[in-house]
Parts: sequence; structure tokens; C-alpha cells
Amino acid sequence: MCGIVGYIGNKEAYPILINGLKRLEYRGYDSAGIAIYNGETAIYKCKGKVSDLEHYTSKKSLVGFVGMGHTRWATHGEPNDINAHPHQSMYGKFILIHNGIIENYSQLKKILEEKGYRFKGETDSEVLVNFIEYIYLQGKTTAEIAVRAALSKVIGAYGLVIMCSDEPEQLIAARKGSPLVIGVGDGEYFIASDATPIVEHTKSVIFLNDDDVAIIRKDELTLKTVKNDKIIQPTIHQLDLDVDEIEKNGFDHFMLKEIFEQPRAIHDTFRGRISLEKKEIHLGGLYNVLPRLVEAKRIIIVGCGTSWHAGLVGEYLFEELARIPVEVEYGSEFRYRNPVIYEDDIVIAISQSGETADTLAAIQLAKQKGALVLGICNVVGSSIPRETHAGVYTHAGPEIGVASTKAFTSQVTVLAMMAILLGKKRNVLSNERYEQLLTALANIPDKIEKILQNSEKVKHIASIYQNATNCLYLGRGYLYPVALEGALKLKEISYIHAEGYPAAEMKHGPIALIDENMPVVFIATQDKTYEKIISNIQEVRARKGTIIAVVSEGDTKIKEMAHHTFEIPHTEEELIPLLAVIPLQLLSYYIAVMRGCNVDQPRNLAKSVTVE
Repeated sequence: MCGIVGYIGNKEAYPILINGLKRLEYRGYDSAGIAIYNGETAIYKCKGKVSDLEHYTSKKSLVGFVGMGHTRWATHGEPNDINAHPHQSMYGKFILIHNGIIENYSQLKKILEEKGYRFKGETDSEVLVNFIEYIYLQGKTTAEIAVRAALSKVIGAYGLVIMCSDEPEQLIAARKGSPLVIGVGDGEYFIASDATPIVEHTKSVIFLNDDDVAIIRKDELTLKTVKNDKIIQPTIHQLDLDVDEIEKNGFDHFMLKEIFEQPRAIHDTFRGRISLEKKEIHLGGLYNVLPRLVEAKRIIIVGCGTSWHAGLVGEYLFEELARIPVEVEYGSEFRYRNPVIYEDDIVIAISQSGETADTLAAIQLAKQKGALVLGICNVVGSSIPRETHAGVYTHAGPEIGVASTKAFTSQVTVLAMMAILLGKKRNVLSNERYEQLLTALANIPDKIEKILQNSEKVKHIASIYQNATNCLYLGRGYLYPVALEGALKLKEISYIHAEGYPAAEMKHGPIALIDENMPVVFIATQDKTYEKIISNIQEVRARKGTIIAVVSEGDTKIKEMAHHTFEIPHTEEELIPLLAVIPLQLLSYYIAVMRGCNVDQPRNLAKSVTVE
């Protein structure tokens, strides 16, 4: 949440900042602002999107080689010009941009008000910049020491970039619980919430760790920690990311592009890990912990939102294929209910960004209890891979659309590989069944391509239901999590109220909602629950509900009962979620577009949830 970008070097800062903010806008789009130094610091900020800021600054003097920018997802204080970042301290000594939440801001604010400080807005960030200034002026010290002293008193999460008017040829960056990456150029440095604004300028980056403080001049970077003055030698990583991956490449929206990228994303996720010739799965990131995984008595999967839905699919996979009991937990609830965690438990944390605050907190709790903690994550160098004992990267590529699509299918692909591997190692799967599943998984990308070729049919169905106000999604077994994910996609981007349920649970309440105005989406492929879900369809039909069904290729029974059907190719039952979710993603996308919604930047949402 919130996008941060900074630059110091020999180039004009404004184009780098404004283009960087456009790349980061998926992280927040309530308001935006920039600060640029050229003899004195100019600050421009406004409510709205980065395009509004660009229009506002179009006739301003924006020359300067040091600057920073911010696009906001509001936490404290409504989205308006005053609460927009950057924030300047009362006496003008410091300017700050901030991602995160300062939990003890009210106590700090009270102290500052007693010292004569007055505040213009409602944000915790304005309190922090004034707290830094207060320490700076009282201690008659350097900007670096003032920042480190202030952060030692702060409770909460932050990604920060700070400028000091008395030391204008430097930027200070700090991180705790909110990501920051520094790009290393030739006599220049770039700072950002993630690598997307940096990749077009340099592939060499430094990922800040929690409590790191970087003091940055155009020809020098000094890395310390909040509480330790000792200089740390930073590790420089090389980005495996191309600019083309973060462009729309002819698609109307990032979400549509990412839906159509799923065959490649899934293939990239299992490429080099599945060998049909050798009949093996090789997950290098789990090599050192595989014996403990094989002996596991319980797996706990933790995630939020779409990652939680992927975890539910994982529960079915691990229990069916490897016979390991699984519990799936919301990261946001896990640490607050005093969960029972044993030292021989395996905890799997799933996150697209690798920065999800609730999931990170769950990881820390599980590690304290002695569990083995594994990560499934898409972003190299993010917090979850560094906090977990081992794990597996998905290789979905950058996901810019706020509503997750290819991340879900890539996560399910990793979970399927893990479950199949453990099933073989635990002697649950026969050689024949093991090879069937490997072959079926390898064929999934081609089958998704076939589904995508028929996207116009989904678009037609979307045109019929674009004005719906409610929608019910129903599935059984492996397809219940798909129902949840389909409903989530619809409400995220079209603002239509939608709920996902196990199909059999419909009779225990939701059936009361069904009438001729209620579209009901059944995920009803030909698996072992097929006859049961036909009964559920008949129950809806008897109450005049409108039925949309995702069915197996060649289905005739459900076609006779449903108002609309969409066929998907046959595959092994355990892998059907990878196919069945595709038409649901397309349905949500087309409905949202037809309703005039901002598909890539839905209201109130941000891509990376780095605060509680």
C-alpha cells in the first residue's frame, strides 16, 4: 500500500519520479505528490491519481536532481490535498514520504503539541516528520542521527524517504515491515517500494531489511541500522525483470493481459521443476527440508484474500494426494487467536507480493513456536522469502492489476507440485498415478489457451448480467475454493455483491436469496460430486434462479438445465481449479469493463497490503 519513489543523481528528477509513480499507482491511488530540490525544495501534491498530479504540475518549475514522490492508499485521514504526501515539518527542516502505519502516533502527537507543534492534517506521517524535526532541533544533531533516534521510539511499520533542508544533497531511506528497494546506477540512486520504477534505469538493486537506514548521496550510499552506528556492507542483487513485463503490450488493461499470461506463467512456474522424461519433480528451494516435509503430521497454510483461496485448494491437494492433515488460516486472524502450533508442524505462508503484513506476522509467530515455515511467493527479494526457512517462488512475473489472477493459478501450481511430490515420497501415490498427474499438470497451459480462445462467449454472458446487483457462486470439493475466488473477483472490480459457498450449504441459508433476479454461478465439472451438484442446480432452477455453469467439455446434462454454460477441457480432478477459474476471471473482467469500473485500480483497494 502506497507507492514510494526517490531519485538522487545527475539527471532531472521529475520525469523519473512521475513515471515511477505511474508504475507504482497500483499500490495506492487516493492522492499523489512530489518534492524536488533545486536550491530550495518545491512540494506539489493533490487528491486523485498520478495523472491529476501530472496535470497540476504541468506549468510548474520542476528542475532538480534530487527528489521523491508518493502515491497514497489512505489509512489515517481522508484522501485530500492536505493529507497527501510529501509532508513537511512545521519549521520546514524535514520532508517525508511514508508507507505504513505509526501505531503510537497519537502519543507522539500529544508530546509534540505540548511542545508547541501544530498539525495541518490527520495523518500519522505528519506526526512522524515533526517528531524527527523536534529531535533534530533539540539535539542540534545531524539528519541521520535525528532520523535513527526518532525511529527507535516509533512503534509500527514504515517505508520512508526523508529530505532535510540543511543537508539537501542526500536522501535518507528506512524500512521496517514495509518494502523498499534501492537501485544502483552510475553516480545515481533510485528508491522505490518495489522494482517496477527502477528496472528501466538499472538492474542492480539493494533490498533493505527491517530496521535498515540508508544515507544516500549521488556518489555514495551508507547503510546502517536504526540502533547500530556500524556501517553495513550492502548486498547488490541483479533484477530478473524486463520493462516489457510491466507494460500493457496492447491489452486494454493489465488485468486482461495477466489473465492471458496464465499459460506462460504456469509453464514458467513448473519449467525446470517437472521432468516428464525422468518422471520427477525437483523443487530446489525445498531440498534441505524435504525429509521433514515427508514426515509431516500436520500442515498449516496461511494467506490472505486470493492466496487464502489458493491455500484452500492446497488443503484438498495435500490431504488427497499426500494424506497429510491441513488447516488453512487467515493471516489476519492467525496470531490473534493464540493458535496451537507444534514444533513438528509445517507452516506454509502464501503471498503474491511477499510483503503481506498479516502473513508476515503469522510467520513470525510460527517461527517463535518452533515450526518449520515455508514460503510461496512471487517477488524475489521480498520479506517472506527472507523470513521463512525455505520455500518456492512462483514465476508469474509482475502482477500489476490489483485483482489477482495469474498469481492464484501459479500458487495452485506450486501447491500441486508439492502435494504430488509428497504423495510420491510418502508412498501414497502409485507410479502410474504419479505419472498421470505429472503429465496432466504439464498439459494445463495448453488447455488454458483453449479456454482463452473462447473468451468472446464469456463476454457475451457478461453483457447479459452486467447490471446484476447480487450473485451467488457455488462449487463442491476442489471447486468450492474456485467459487470463493470467482465471487471475490466479481466484487473486487465490478462492485457487485457476490458470495461463494459450498454448493450443499446453499440449503442452509443462501437459498432464501434466490429468485429470478439472482444469477447463480455453478462450477460443475464432471468429477465425483457431479450428480450431487446437478441436484443443487435443480434446486435453484425450481426457485426460478438464473443459472450460469462452468462445465466439462461435452457435457449435456447441465446444458439442458442451465441458462448459460461455458466449457473447459477435461483434466485430472485435482487440477480442475486451474482451468475452472479462468472463465470466472474473464466474467468478472468483462462485467467490470461494461459497468465502467476502473478494472486495474478498483476503489478502496491496493495491491500490496503492507499494513494491518
